[in-house]
Amino acid sequence: MRTLKWTVLVLLVAVVVVLGGLETAHWTLPLENTQQAKFDSIIVLGTPSKADGTPSPEQRERVLEGVRQWKAGVAPVLIMTGGAAHNKWTEAHSMAVYAEQQGVPASAVIEEGQAQNTVQNIYYSNQILQAHGWHSAEVVSSKSHLPRAGMILSHYPAIKWKVDGSARPAEYGWWREAVFEFNEAQYCWTLRRKGFPKSKFMPQ
Repeated sequence: MRTLKWTVLVLLVAVVVVLGGLETAHWTLPLENTQQAKFDSIIVLGTPSKADGTPSPEQRERVLEGVRQWKAGVAPVLIMTGGAAHNKWTEAHSMAVYAEQQGVPASAVIEEGQAQNTVQNIYYSNQILQAHGWHSAEVVSSKSHLPRAGMILSHYPAIKWKVDGSARPAEYGWWREAVFEFNEAQYCWTLRRKGFPKSKFMPQ
């Protein structure tokens, strides 16, 4: 019986150590490369829309945070980025429509509807920045997603950037958030060890 208790204790300690290591590695990733408070643009990273094309809870909160930052004068334009990566709805369009419903004029919203993942979100958004002669961006996403976004942005030294986290959707409990956090931490740990796969979308 005592042996079983010690085995369980050792396993619990090991789990805590592993989780702690993952979280430490996750949140020591870069979250900005500038101290500036104003930017040329606010980039809102996409996440799937609901089956009817309306914003999912996570997408809604990302857009609301982007709108809050826009109304605060952080940048004059919102770039909504995300293609139809998970269903038939283009994420950028769903986000743009919702932002306009929150009072942002259509003239202040740019839709980037090609990206299929976070790497492509940054790649195509950077093309928009270059086309307009812009050099800085605040990048909005879910809080657990910020370190991975920062890892990608660090491959673009010409951009002055920082990341900004959206609120947790009221529909999501702490357990669901913990699962998101763990999955992101594990993914970032792998990327730190192995690097990003080579592609035209990721500067090496």
